[in-house]
Amino acid sequence: RQRVILFDTSPDLRQQSLRHHLMRCDGIFFTHHHVDHLWGLDEVRRFNAVMKQPINIYAEDRTMENILRVYPHIFRRDTNVNDSFVATLTPNRLEVEQPVDLFGLRITPIRIMHGRLPILGFRIDEIGGSLNVNDENPLPLAYCTDASGIPPETWKELTGLKTLVLDMLRPRHHPTHFNVDQAVETAEQIGAKQAWFIHMTHNILHADLNERLPDGMQLAYDGLVLGRDASLTDD
Repeated sequence: RQRVILFDTSPDLRQQSLRHHLMRCDGIFFTHHHVDHLWGLDEVRRFNAVMKQPINIYAEDRTMENILRVYPHIFRRDTNVNDSFVATLTPNRLEVEQPVDLFGLRITPIRIMHGRLPILGFRIDEIGGSLNVNDENPLPLAYCTDASGIPPETWKELTGLKTLVLDMLRPRHHPTHFNVDQAVETAEQIGAKQAWFIHMTHNILHADLNERLPDGMQLAYDGLVLGRDASLTDD
């Protein structure tokens, strides 16, 4: 049976779910609590209704406390004046470098910096050949959005990657995100077989910059699918 894991719940989650024909959600991992990564969480209630079961969410303490604060109607449902259709979510606390094994994947939270704010990236590995994959298998993969720096202790978690997904905001400097040059330099240091850059602004001309990137590096785009034929087991 296919399983679906989300990383963050952006405000356009409903549109993305419809576009990709998502019928379920089996877990959500949060990088941090900023609006552009969190404010689609209400939409997952439809998955609850279809699946008839709660959804596990995973976040470190700072992020989880903010999720609980922003969504009291979900997590303190008994205090709602009117009972209504809200998501059913089970909070799980993450700790850096303490992996979660889920549906044949080992998902390891790693520390990255978003300006002065410590947030999470994630390293994703296959466990013991439990996935049905073709030659396009993108694992091991590291997902590092909203990054402006990588602490020394994190580099060991970024070795041996097949795929890197990395923040690249704009050409000029920004205090809380990698710019173009910083993202390319960081990707070169990590040395994944393929790097995909995300979280871009309108200041980047996609077709123009994409042609000038080093080999093995590309700009991501809406609808990008990696390892199209990969599927998760029912274990």
